[in-house]
Amino acid sequence: MSGVGPLSQDWEPVVLRKKAPTSAARKDEKAVNAARRSGADIDTIKKYNAGTNKAASSSTSLNTKRLDDDTESLTHDRVPTELKKAIMQARMDKKLTQAQVAQLINEKPQVIQEYESGKAIPNQQIIGKLERALGAKLRGKK
Repeated sequence: MSGVGPLSQDWEPVVLRKKAPTSAARKDEKAVNAARRSGADIDTIKKYNAGTNKAASSSTSLNTKRLDDDTESLTHDRVPTELKKAIMQARMDKKLTQAQVAQLINEKPQVIQEYESGKAIPNQQIIGKLERALGAKLRGKK
């Protein structure tokens, strides 16, 4: 390759260095002592509740006080006694079992049992199906 011209290098020099110390390494006791010996400035800061979980568990906030003072009963509505008796009476008048009524309205027998025992949460759709199947008015004034 003679006669082409002066040879030059296209590469720029690359300098490899160690990474800067992480914040944990800077706080290391050895690093702090070395900085003291060299005369560097060292700042110390006391953090409030540092390294504890006190703020999350032991402070009583307004919400916890409000919850403690709350006396509201949070329960679902249950089937009223009048409705239970009306369903049972209409079923007995038609001489049907709970399972037969359940089959007529396409529900499980357990649903009818819960309505007649008063444990069910009233559902207007199911009550409407029962009214149509039993031919009796179960809701409102008779």
